[in-house]
Amino acid sequence: MSRFAARSRKLLGILLASFMLLALLLCSAAPASGADLKTQNVVLITTDGLRWQEVFTGAEQALLNKQHGGVADAKAIEEKFWRETPEERREALLPFFWKKIAREGQLYGNLPKASSAQITNTMKFSYPGYNEILTGFADPSIDSNAKKPNLNFTVLEWLHRRPGFGGKVAAYSAWDVIPYIINRDRCGFPVMGGWEPLPEPDPNPRQQLLNDLIADTTRPNAAEVIDSFLYQAVREHLLRHQPRVLYVGFLETDAWGHAGRYDNLLTSAQAVDQYIGRLWETMQSMDQYRDKTTLIISTDHGRGAGLVDWKNHGKTIQGAEDIWMAFLGPDTPPLGERTNCDRVTQSQLAATLAALLGEDYHGAVPHSGPAIGQVLPPTE
Repeated sequence: MSRFAARSRKLLGILLASFMLLALLLCSAAPASGADLKTQNVVLITTDGLRWQEVFTGAEQALLNKQHGGVADAKAIEEKFWRETPEERREALLPFFWKKIAREGQLYGNLPKASSAQITNTMKFSYPGYNEILTGFADPSIDSNAKKPNLNFTVLEWLHRRPGFGGKVAAYSAWDVIPYIINRDRCGFPVMGGWEPLPEPDPNPRQQLLNDLIADTTRPNAAEVIDSFLYQAVREHLLRHQPRVLYVGFLETDAWGHAGRYDNLLTSAQAVDQYIGRLWETMQSMDQYRDKTTLIISTDHGRGAGLVDWKNHGKTIQGAEDIWMAFLGPDTPPLGERTNCDRVTQSQLAATLAALLGEDYHGAVPHSGPAIGQVLPPTE
């Protein structure tokens, strides 16, 4: 490609992005519901590649061994996570999910109970999945995890440009590709991804310590910061800046799956459950968030089943299209674990997030999935 052609292509991309943004801002943005919403803040949380099987049935016995699950100490892992019934196992693995969300919120995706949650993209891996979560639609042109700035506008950026949300949006992810998916150079709000300093121009002592740890720690994976560091970074941003819209992306559940370490996958899933519970408790202690905040929790893709495919996902892996979703907040009816219900899709999360804040993202972006109506308060 000639230098002239490359410059022309870049200019075309900039013009296209500018046109898309103008169209979004000019589109209708009326509240999605006439209901008197209590939600003023939404925290969207993902834990990469965590299967619906673990969420709804807990540890899988066939993988609690060295041969198939890479388990280093099978006895210790069994004592920690194995119980006789699926209900007991899932609560041992994810206590916040099953003691809090299942009682006061909603969970989707338990296939044996006729609750289906699925992606709509055909790729079954991360960049297409996060694009679908954050924009509300699948983009067939996104067919790799390459670090290319996303031309699509996310619901986070759309909200950031709406009245009342400027300077009140942030995104923190363990993965270094997320800044490209959100398009950090364009979006206008703080974005952290992978092993990089916190997006804080004037770090407090705790944030500076985190920056030092991030710089000094031996990196088990060059692209993915440790989830515990991410949690601490998120907590500090929450306390210091009190955003109205916050995205948090954990990653170790996917990394340990690919590594074939089922013991570490279970341990990291439980850690994410604890981080979510601690964030919820922190928010409920703050006037900005108490009784005014909704959590949306999901994953970017599923994984396969069986003794081998649990480690994998991707276009050829059957079952990797199946995911799960969880919702907890003052406007979401406490219907618990959903059964015998309509299929929900990853493409509906963006509009649902906006609708909980009284904003009509689906009206502004009609090719996005509509909001999940049963997560919202009933209209009169």
